[in-house]
Amino acid sequence: MICGIDEAGRGPLAGPVCAAAVALPDDFPFEILGDSKKLSSRARETARGIICEKATAWGVGWAYAAEIDRINILQASLLAMKRAYEDLLERSKKTGQETRNYTAVIDGLYAPDIPAPCTPLVKADSIVPEVMAASILAKTSRDRMMDFYALFYPQYGYEKHKGYPTKAHRAAILKYGPSPIQRMSFSVKGV
Repeated sequence: MICGIDEAGRGPLAGPVCAAAVALPDDFPFEILGDSKKLSSRARETARGIICEKATAWGVGWAYAAEIDRINILQASLLAMKRAYEDLLERSKKTGQETRNYTAVIDGLYAPDIPAPCTPLVKADSIVPEVMAASILAKTSRDRMMDFYALFYPQYGYEKHKGYPTKAHRAAILKYGPSPIQRMSFSVKGV
């Protein structure tokens, strides 16, 4: 069974990187899937609900700003992917599903250290349905987390730009200093 794994949030100046792992059944409504970056926010949220309800198994994993600063964004992304796969296995146990033997397809050039055969594939998020689903789940999970952080740090506008390096975000960092979720190893130049 294929398990798709993808991440969201490699480029922002603040917040965690999020990864998701998803396995889909044969009768999944594949027509709801697409490139998460091209879907509207509403379409992603609708797809998220269906993925969480109908997927054979799914999991989400995180690597936080301090971890990103300590081990670099690539290693943090792979760590989040590993945690997503572990979460998928743990959720499967809790729901009484037997643990399946997965073959993982990872979006990108590198694969996390997980106990499954892995195939990294560039642009997998636009051609492999399980990776499309993982991409949608990772993006919506991260967007929700950034909306949550916006409640605590409203001056940074996280609900608008989700921590990405927009002009407004860079200006807020220069005006208020780094927030507690700032990636200190990322440059804020370009204001």
